[in-house]
Amino acid sequence: MTALRSALFNVAFIIWTAMCILSLWVLLPLPRRVFHNGLKIWARGMLVLLRFIVGIRYEVRGRENIPPGAAIYACKHESTWETAIFFLLVEGPAYVLKEELTRIPLWGAYARKVNAIVVNRKGGASVLRSMAQKAESTLAGGQTVIIFPEGTRTAPGSTAPYHPGVAALARIEGFPVVPVALNSGIYWGRDFFLTRPGTIVIEFMPAMPADLPRKDFMKQLQSGIEEASERLRKEAEQSLGINGAGGGIRAESGGPQGG
Repeated sequence: MTALRSALFNVAFIIWTAMCILSLWVLLPLPRRVFHNGLKIWARGMLVLLRFIVGIRYEVRGRENIPPGAAIYACKHESTWETAIFFLLVEGPAYVLKEELTRIPLWGAYARKVNAIVVNRKGGASVLRSMAQKAESTLAGGQTVIIFPEGTRTAPGSTAPYHPGVAALARIEGFPVVPVALNSGIYWGRDFFLTRPGTIVIEFMPAMPADLPRKDFMKQLQSGIEEASERLRKEAEQSLGINGAGGGIRAESGGPQGG
């Protein structure tokens, strides 16, 4: 039954996403806020498919840690799920994206429409400066910035190096950096066909202290996100009755990374 539900969901999600990509172009001439509403419809449709086909719901913890205005969210990345959920949780999110994603037909135009911050992962210090400048103007315009510090999806229970892009964003004055943990990969993994019914938990933690030295900032950010995500992983595995080190869910860490 799990395999059948997973197959149905994958087909339905691909069709739904394709329909949205082919339809959203009509909103491109309209204000960005209107286009964001179109992306909210895509995200809500994804949640509906997950709930009624697979049996996946979600829970938000730490809502009190979500600032009222623009902020920077540094989020663990395990699944496609978190690339959509922020459209429903914060106002006007702008994701930090690797450049390759903007080459997808239509999707690149959509990313530019919502002020996505595009990063060339082969660049050096100049790329970080450009990213920080783009992020600063985006935040000043009232949008929120979402960054995945590891630069790629990782399997539950594993981690990859945190890259300096998030530290560059943290130097932008006046905007808090909020660490975000989750366990989405337990239910909808990065490379797995199978999905599992249950409740994805996303947890917003208190904003990072201001004016930390770069090394201390990176260490505290990584330990906070990883420890909370590990706690959520164990909680999810217990609810699913999975024993051992991820019940076969874990995979290798590392791999190509983004900024």
